[in-house]
Amino acid sequence: MNSLVKRISNLDLIRGIALLGILGMNAVSFGLPWAAYWNLSAAGSETGIDFAIGIFGEIFLDQKMMGLFSLLFGTSIVLFVDAAEERGHRRPVLLSARRNLLLFIIGIIHSLFWSGDVLRLYAICAPIVLLLRNWRPRLLVAFGIFFVIGPATLTLALQPLFLSDGSLDMTTNWAMNVTDGIGLGKYWFVGSSTFGATVGLFFLIDNFGRALGMMLIGVALYRMNILQGNRSFRFYRLIAITGLIIGLPLSSIGTGWLVTSDFSNTIALVSLIPNTLATIPIVLGYIGLISIWNSKVKNRLHTHICAIGRMALSNYLFQTVLGIVVLRVIFEQGTLSRSQIALFVVFVWALQLLWSKPWLDKFRYGPCEWILRKLYRR
Repeated sequence: MNSLVKRISNLDLIRGIALLGILGMNAVSFGLPWAAYWNLSAAGSETGIDFAIGIFGEIFLDQKMMGLFSLLFGTSIVLFVDAAEERGHRRPVLLSARRNLLLFIIGIIHSLFWSGDVLRLYAICAPIVLLLRNWRPRLLVAFGIFFVIGPATLTLALQPLFLSDGSLDMTTNWAMNVTDGIGLGKYWFVGSSTFGATVGLFFLIDNFGRALGMMLIGVALYRMNILQGNRSFRFYRLIAITGLIIGLPLSSIGTGWLVTSDFSNTIALVSLIPNTLATIPIVLGYIGLISIWNSKVKNRLHTHICAIGRMALSNYLFQTVLGIVVLRVIFEQGTLSRSQIALFVVFVWALQLLWSKPWLDKFRYGPCEWILRKLYRR
């Protein structure tokens, strides 16, 4: 029983921190033009504080918090199937497939309000995770690394297709025969309303690869008894120190490259490589730090963040509702700075810290979790 409690608390703490961290980046896309997410100079960086907040997000949050979240989603698939098998369910995989189909539908509805939804992507990756869940952990890690890093290397071939003004070089065979002729577009420039098929195809492959890769790594870490928080203090200290020593400099290099180039569109795509390479080490570093916290300190903050993690679906959707209402309806998109958006993030954190624990004191599940559970068990 004690092992189970510890396992659940460690996963919930990681999930809660990941969810809070995700808002730090998602809020940028709620409140600023699309380009400002990648190009700090595009919008929202009027002061040095704004710029520092953007740099912090790029180094510590971008891809890393989503990596943590994806990793835990992969873990949740295995936990769900294992739990269904223990309860004697005759078709646990089919039950999981029904649950993922419902998440896909929720994701479609969610995407009508915000294009950055990840639930659809996770639901699409889920069948692959189900098929591979019993592979050896080392093989899962190897495939996971390939899927995370592989798509980023495509930028080495794609970047030369774009001219110095961000438009597509229409003299190349690719541009003439495969694409729609549109360049970087709104990916890098505030005045653009769309981006071309080349950029769109890359992000489709990249998002799928990073999500699937981290989900597979999550399954492996669960099978290796790492995510449960049951390994030694020395082990978690080792992965925390090693992961951050490797990952943070890599992430800083990618961001520094953009800053020193004055956010030149000539490196708009290839500058993603260092940050992508940094994702797995930093995620492992965060897991080490969070697991140490979970094993050493069980204070009120710990309890409330775990509650956020237990209600991840409800809190994720709640973040979008507040983000759209506050940053796009009450305040017109693009009118706030990064520091003002950061205040909004802190406000939402406070709300979720305050409401999640009292809700779970009265109810077993979050509202969206309860609805999802009722639907897939029908």
